[in-house]
Amino acid sequence: TGVSLAKDLGNLPPNVCNPAYLAKTAQQMAKRHKNLSTRVLNEAEMKKLGMHSLLSVTRGADAPAKLIVMQYRGGGKQKPVVLVGKGITFDTGGISLKPGPAMDEMKYDMCGAASVIGTMATVASLGVPVNLTVVVPAAENMPGGDASRPGDIVKSMSGQTIEILNTDAEGRLVLCDAITYARKFKPDAIIDVATLTGACVIALGHHRCAVFSNDDALSQEILDAGMAAADKGWPMPMGDEYARQLRSNFADFANIGGRDGGAITAACFLGKFTDGLSWAHLDIAGVAWRTGAKKGGTGRPVPMLSEFVLKRASALP
Repeated sequence: TGVSLAKDLGNLPPNVCNPAYLAKTAQQMAKRHKNLSTRVLNEAEMKKLGMHSLLSVTRGADAPAKLIVMQYRGGGKQKPVVLVGKGITFDTGGISLKPGPAMDEMKYDMCGAASVIGTMATVASLGVPVNLTVVVPAAENMPGGDASRPGDIVKSMSGQTIEILNTDAEGRLVLCDAITYARKFKPDAIIDVATLTGACVIALGHHRCAVFSNDDALSQEILDAGMAAADKGWPMPMGDEYARQLRSNFADFANIGGRDGGAITAACFLGKFTDGLSWAHLDIAGVAWRTGAKKGGTGRPVPMLSEFVLKRASALP
């Protein structure tokens, strides 16, 4: 169920699967499952919360951004697992415009969102005894007269300021505010899932997703779940030596750290918003879809995430 849903959402054309469509999909799921509720925040509500990093991405788009919050309550008073999925329903790169060839595949930039919604579909359908929350920051990244420019500085929901050096590094800008928002649920663990960097594809190809974490035990749990579900990941490093590449003369830090170690510096950026959390970041840029004659969504990493949640709930032998 979850893999099929993730594939279908990824394969839809971007003029159909926009932020409002993702929100409607989540709302319809809630109507089918009694333990599942969905709330959708609009741009005015996000602005009131101080989500200026997320909103900076959607400034050039006509389609309004949505923050989708799904809560499945099957585990009593247990702290929830929170999954945050990048929902950029089309990514032109914004003012830092991508090259034309294969840009159509940027409809798959919402596969992180598709995978966490798909995982929720699996968990809700099985009636797993667990508390699971899904947060999806959904937006389009488009050029326009009001689009964010390289050199702009925005304040995130956390209060930290970000110098936007490249508007095509937008996924981390929506995820950081979603992660900050997710703190309100007091998660037992939080995992963000994103088609975040081309650098990850260079590092790992199309075989394994990258797993970054500030919690070795959580990282191993995810890797073990991936092995069991034949949806493999690979552990990646983080550290101050990489985070220093994000230094900015004008803000707390920049949104990119140069070409070297690009997938790692992207993870380090997100790590700046995770103090006190048991957190992992999955970069799925190499595994979320296939290109060429077999072009299409893969549904990954729904198997890995579902296995992880089921084991957390002691629902597997």
